[in-house]
This record gives sequence, structure tokens and C-alpha cells, in this order.
Amino acid sequence: MIEICTDVQQDGWLELRQALWPDCPLEDHRQSVSEIVEQPQRLVAFLARDHAGRALGFAEVSIRTDYVNGSNSSPVAFLEGVFVAPQARGQGVAGRLIVAVEQWAVSQGCSELASDAALDNHSSHAMHAALGFSETERVVYFLKPLAKG
Repeated sequence: MIEICTDVQQDGWLELRQALWPDCPLEDHRQSVSEIVEQPQRLVAFLARDHAGRALGFAEVSIRTDYVNGSNSSPVAFLEGVFVAPQARGQGVAGRLIVAVEQWAVSQGCSELASDAALDNHSSHAMHAALGFSETERVVYFLKPLAKG
């Protein structure tokens, strides 16, 4: 079963976020969850559950109106994160989450779904390919501190 997360206390959502982004402080996760719940026209999270109600995975998506690498339209739905618990992988959970994301994105006027992954995250690359995504480009980001004065 796939459901839209409408409550910051949605059972299992926060725990799955922490599993995907373990370096993110708990308070930052809580803030992000609140922002998603408070802006349903721009942000949404989907939660997959088994028949017993246990959370198996989640997907978070945003609507972006700025340029999205590789896209040809605006607005673009952007998959901010997708995660399936290790014990539930290989059972089509990610695919069901992406179908829900796609349906929501189309209902918001989007014709493209974009995503990203770190260059060294090969399992994410494989998952994206299996879900029908095509790689558009590879990017290395740079930053230079500026002297004040």
C-alpha cells in the first residue's frame, strides 16, 4: 500500500529518512518533514507499507521551476530521495513508489521527473535505470571561499 505522508508523526517515515541520510541531524529531519507536510502543493512524500502496516520505503518529491539539469520543461518534478528498507528490496517497492510519484507529478502539470545521485553511488544509478530514468549528465561541483573586505 502507498500513502501520502500528511502528518509529521507518520509512522515509519522519520526512521526511513534517518536510514537514507544518517549524517543528517534528527532535528533537521524533523524540520524537513514539517516543511513537506506544510507545503503539499510543492512537496510530497509517499510511504510504502506492507499488509501488516510496517513502513517499507519512502519517496520524496518536489516541484522545481528553476532549471533542472537535463530537463526540457518547467515545472519539473524532482525526486529528492527514495529509499527502501534492506529487507524489502527486490520486491517492487521502489517501482510502486515511483508510480505514485509520477501520477502526482502529472497531476501537478509536470511532464518530466528528474533525480540525482552521487557519482560513486552505483546502486542508486542501477535503481534509477531499472525505474526508467536515463542519465543526462555528470557534474562536479566547486566552491571557493571569498575574502571579506
